[in-house]
Amino acid sequence: MIIIGSPRSNVCSNARSQSDGEQLRVVFRTRSEYAGSMTLTAPPRSRRAVQSSDLSRHSREVFAAAEEEPLEVTRRDGKALVLTTKERSDDDDAVLEIAAQLIAAVTVNEGLPLHDRLAIPYPWIKLLSRDDQQRFAREIVDVARGSFSLRQPRALLVEMQAWRSSAEAIAAGWSTGEPELLEHPIVLDAP
Repeated sequence: MIIIGSPRSNVCSNARSQSDGEQLRVVFRTRSEYAGSMTLTAPPRSRRAVQSSDLSRHSREVFAAAEEEPLEVTRRDGKALVLTTKERSDDDDAVLEIAAQLIAAVTVNEGLPLHDRLAIPYPWIKLLSRDDQQRFAREIVDVARGSFSLRQPRALLVEMQAWRSSAEAIAAGWSTGEPELLEHPIVLDAP
């Protein structure tokens, strides 16, 4: 059974579920009812924590765990530290650079289309077709917003690299047209 109602009302609308009789309560709230309790920021990040002494006692396990995800290293004599891989740290730096360029492109010279503004920090997008330049602009902003909201910035790096690789292929002479098919297959010897 699905129970639909308002938090200010004792009147609810009931609807039967097609499933095995489970109940679900759906409460609709107005925007003003969320004022003060709704946040636009992501919830605090929770990290696995280890003590600094674990670095010497169980270094193999700690380092293996840090390769999987960032670890918080707590210390009695100072602020907590974060242990992560160099690759993840470099990715974080790259994401911040992309974010800075996107913010600049979105906020500066609003008279130009977004794809033209993005061509300032990323001149390689001019190698793409006009339609692909516009698609790049839409997709990169959408992916940035989505990946940042989920704290998964790697998706932005992958998207940016995919578009850059396309531009590199075009610059190298690869056509975006249909491939030329051979009439007869070419047989190659095994290496």
